[in-house]
Amino acid sequence: MIKQILSEFPLTDVPTERTVTEEKIRKYAYTKDEVDALIDTAVERAVAEAKRIDKESMAKHNRDATVISMILGFTTLALFVDGLLRMLGIIPPFMDLDVNILERIETDIIDRIKQVPIQRILQSGFR
Repeated sequence: MIKQILSEFPLTDVPTERTVTEEKIRKYAYTKDEVDALIDTAVERAVAEAKRIDKESMAKHNRDATVISMILGFTTLALFVDGLLRMLGIIPPFMDLDVNILERIETDIIDRIKQVPIQRILQSGFR
């Protein structure tokens, strides 16, 4: 049984040292010019593939960065407008944080106008 398994065991076709002859070596041997041409072709292919991959990866990066920038910009603008509208009193306070400055400005201006005698302003304006 073991002899049968060993006899049917697949063997490789790779030549061993005993079967390699000078004739086979010369048959498959390359010249220096042929090797240089093969290397140049391989380098050109590798460089072309690297450039293609670089273009594709940069395009993907630019697209992703643009989307992220748009999201951040829109969020920042929305928060800025929200804060501005809350300061002007158009939007009601959030969590009892009253940042409305319009009422304070109105009361300050009215108080200062009351302090100035109108008669002096009217008299100095007509001279």
